[in-house]
Amino acid sequence: MPESDAPTRGRVGVMLPRDLPVRDVLPYARRAEELGFDQVWVVEDLGWRGGLAQAGPVLASTTSITVGIGIMPAGARNVCFAAMELATLAQLYPGRLIAGIGHGMPGWMRQAGAWPASPLTLIKEYTTALRLLLRGEPGPAGGRYVHCEGVVLTETSDTVPPVILGVRGPKSQAVAGEVADGLLLAEPAAPAYITSSLRHLGGVSATSGLQVVTYDAAAIDDDEDAALARVRDGLSAIGDPDWADHIDPLPFAAQLREHRAACADGRRFAQTMPAAWVRGLSIAGTPDQAREAIKARHAAGATSVVLTPTGPDALASLDSLARALDPHP
Repeated sequence: MPESDAPTRGRVGVMLPRDLPVRDVLPYARRAEELGFDQVWVVEDLGWRGGLAQAGPVLASTTSITVGIGIMPAGARNVCFAAMELATLAQLYPGRLIAGIGHGMPGWMRQAGAWPASPLTLIKEYTTALRLLLRGEPGPAGGRYVHCEGVVLTETSDTVPPVILGVRGPKSQAVAGEVADGLLLAEPAAPAYITSSLRHLGGVSATSGLQVVTYDAAAIDDDEDAALARVRDGLSAIGDPDWADHIDPLPFAAQLREHRAACADGRRFAQTMPAAWVRGLSIAGTPDQAREAIKARHAAGATSVVLTPTGPDALASLDSLARALDPHP
């Protein structure tokens, strides 16, 4: 159902993996809707598939599920044309679109020649302009990076899609609280990380209308050990420096770093991690355990908890992940 009509309970979504075989993309989205997920999130990673190009067919092939784009790098598209694309989707599928914007991974953006000298300035200017344009208002005066003064979109939706920022650092999250409609927290998004991130929003939070979307690697099985074993490969990058903001709030942060330093590669690190850490860094276990992990994230301030399937067959895993869903009221 559209976000504006969604039940008041915390929402649960599922990620459409970037490496899903193309023949499975639309069946995956349709199955997610059939199973009762509130949202499906498409990924835009350099070298894989475009976020906007995926969002359109996914919206067209479903009837009510909300589609999130997570995330579109601010340096990748002129804001005027990004606004036109998003506004078109919002007109065609009102109330069913969420636009995620971020810095993009620095290495990828440098490869593409699109990494700015001041990422914070760019994303603040970009988000401000994008939200104005989507509302049908004139673009703001030219900034350091974004120039769209006086541009007006004649085709906009009565239901303006929210623009949320997929960012990690405290300064970037403060910008989200200032100029965006919410925050997207990449995996792992343990409750302690959600809590610490919300502190950076300048006193605003989900209770003041912001959307807070979290990603987590997920696996569900009647056999807890089988679920934990399946989710481990989704945690192989967790100890790398880029994930410091996610790790720092955890009670086992120091031990995790020591363990990562002692392991020759990420896969060995994930495979030899204590089970308690795996549970803390993912949504994995029995259906009841997964429901509790989701509820803990909602209690910490998440408005939407998005499950990232792990294992060799993402399409087949949807049915098991759906076992964590509470019945709709």
